[in-house]
Amino acid sequence: MYFAALLARTEDGWEASDTELDDVETLSDLADLAREASPEEDTVLVLIEQEDAWFGVVRVDGEDDPRIYVSDAAAAQRSAYGELLLTDELLGREPGADDGPDLDSLDLDGTEDGESESDEDDEEGVAADAVPHSPVGDSQILDDLGISEKELRSLDAEDALGAIAEALGASEVLETVR
Repeated sequence: MYFAALLARTEDGWEASDTELDDVETLSDLADLAREASPEEDTVLVLIEQEDAWFGVVRVDGEDDPRIYVSDAAAAQRSAYGELLLTDELLGREPGADDGPDLDSLDLDGTEDGESESDEDDEEGVAADAVPHSPVGDSQILDDLGISEKELRSLDAEDALGAIAEALGASEVLETVR
């Protein structure tokens, strides 16, 4: 079960809106969606959670590049929405680097050259382990809004978005879209 919402900071406080991410295919699409929520180019937070597994915060300030924080990269990698946030840069990889094997040279049945299907499973497990079971991204993303790096890293995925909204003074507006 996923939940995603936009929190836009305005002169009058925070405004929340429920958001549908089905049509969002890239981080740029997500940033554009956030920018549309605030015509004044104020701060917009995209809050995403997968129940009890991970949460992510994307911060868009005007035309600046989005800043991202993901609580558990390995858990997020198993999610379509998480994959959207886990850019090569965020994971410390070379942009465009292919971590998998060359598809043109793959032996698709896995039985030639002495390879067994279990060997392929082991190789896939190693690639999956390349993503850490820990937070990634800008852990100071909410510092100027009153949530320190230490506080953000200590949040549990189960209640993180509520705790963030409460610290921002936006818990009531977030609950209206939950």
